Amino acid sequence: MNQWPGVQVRVTEAWDEEGHHSADSLHYEGRAVDITTSDRDRSKYGMLARLAVEAGFDWVYYEKSSQGGKYGGCFSAESTVISETGATRKLQDLRIGEKILSMDLDTQEFVYSEVILFLDWDPSQRRDFLKIELQSGRTLTVTPSHLIFQIANDNRSRTIYAAKLKTGDRVLVLDSKKLIEDSIVKVRQIVSTGVFAPLTLTGTVVVDGVLASCYATIDSQSIAHWAFTPIRLMLNFNQGLHRMWNLLRKPLEGWEDDINIVSSTPSRGVYWYAKILYVVGDYLIPSRIYK
Repeated sequence: MNQWPGVQVRVTEAWDEEGHHSADSLHYEGRAVDITTSDRDRSKYGMLARLAVEAGFDWVYYEKSSQGGKYGGCFSAESTVISETGATRKLQDLRIGEKILSMDLDTQEFVYSEVILFLDWDPSQRRDFLKIELQSGRTLTVTPSHLIFQIANDNRSRTIYAAKLKTGDRVLVLDSKKLIEDSIVKVRQIVSTGVFAPLTLTGTVVVDGVLASCYATIDSQSIAHWAFTPIRLMLNFNQGLHRMWNLLRKPLEGWEDDINIVSSTPSRGVYWYAKILYVVGDYLIPSRIYK
């Protein structure tokens, strides 16, 4: 009896020639295979692992991603942004409260927007990334579920999951303080240590010279930005209270204090509000990210 009509086994990797696995992996000998179901429905993976055992596989490892790995979209530790001083900063060195180059989508102008929090911050976590190489020589390293601005066939920009980008697609890059198009020449999978996902007030960020969203999982920049409105309002409210308290304590100093909205050092892991949205997303957008 077929429990999953129309669903097939999908081989994602067998022979590895590009170093995606550990040094002792049997993928380099052609003796191992990574499989999923064709619909990428994670609820089926447990049964798929059991079926692999019944089929006589010598050894089966069932890898279930964490919430961060399943939904979170991040950049790598070596990814860089531009601070308001004009200096290039690695994301692993970036702190909350700093202002970095982004784009105000309402005015279509570049602005230096404050990093209000990190949606994910973990220097020690190993994650699968996509390394996107562009015709100009730029490269962007990002997780598959992150949103990137792509030029569609009608020449309008839209956000799209990095996993859906392919050779020949056009993305937006920074060149002499203006946006231009750049074509993708290669997309390959890599494994890297360190995940960093800064959230700016504008909801966008220029990373390694490429315009990207701060968001992932939800395939819509506007919906994702709207979903984080409560957090922006809460942080703005806290900032206002902080400034008012400072004014009452030191009225002669006025409003000149440089106030960080939250701690300058991010907390390790996925931000609590993002975790809630990920759980909701599990029911609203199951498995369609990677199709």
